[in-house]
Amino acid sequence: MINRLKTTLLLSLLTVLMVLMGSAIGGQTGMVVAFLIALAMNFVSYWYSDKIVLKMYRAREVGENDSPAFYGMIKQLALQAGLPMPRVYLIPSASPNAFATGRNPNHAAVAATEGILHLLSPDELEGVMAHELAHVKNRDILVGSIAATFAGAISMLGSMLQWGAILGMGRDDDSEGGGNLVGSLAMAMVAPLAALLIQMSVSRSREYLADETGAKICGRPLSLANALRKLHVASRSMPMQGAQPATAHMFIVNPFTGGSLLKWFSTHPPMEERIARLEALASGARGMTT
Repeated sequence: MINRLKTTLLLSLLTVLMVLMGSAIGGQTGMVVAFLIALAMNFVSYWYSDKIVLKMYRAREVGENDSPAFYGMIKQLALQAGLPMPRVYLIPSASPNAFATGRNPNHAAVAATEGILHLLSPDELEGVMAHELAHVKNRDILVGSIAATFAGAISMLGSMLQWGAILGMGRDDDSEGGGNLVGSLAMAMVAPLAALLIQMSVSRSREYLADETGAKICGRPLSLANALRKLHVASRSMPMQGAQPATAHMFIVNPFTGGSLLKWFSTHPPMEERIARLEALASGARGMTT
């Protein structure tokens, strides 16, 4: 519930920020144009995200006869989650990771690397795939697309405001005009950065929610916690070759070695915090049964 409320608040902040940017430009026309352009760009990404990302990582669709244990696990988890059976894919990579994609539960796909199947125990793998199905259940592709649309529109408005301020530099030489110029340039630089930070915070919030929902789907929070420990170590020593920054947020753990950027710019929450929350969830579940 807390993560859902946080997502709502963050999306509201993006809306307010975009309205302020539109007002700074001097009207609603530029705001509407920037929003429509960003909406069109992200609509394509949202509608075709499954085909794009699966092809990008050379994922191969598998059926029950191809990989009976893995396919059967997904089938059982989907049943427990109350979801339609998603398409199942394997990625030819030794780096252990997994992701979910698709515009809605009826057009969903889950993918796992060959490396993760070798690294994790069956219970741990079940925890990971329950996490991915949680993204489908919580419609995180849609939420991420909404956040990206607003952030993209704010970035475009920032560029419009910046160029407008520069081109209008010589129109007013008094102190008030200079102050307006400085203020416009400051907003043009700060607002897109703030929008990016909010977008990253939305992504981290949805990861926490997927951890919580996934733990409930599989019924074993510690299985997911143990899997995250292994994946964190393995992905840092064996980053995914050919991984793209634009899709890094989709994976259960960052496919890059990373670690030097500030946590506010990260698409994923700190691993220690994710594990601690799952352990607390397991303790609470044990306490309710005693």
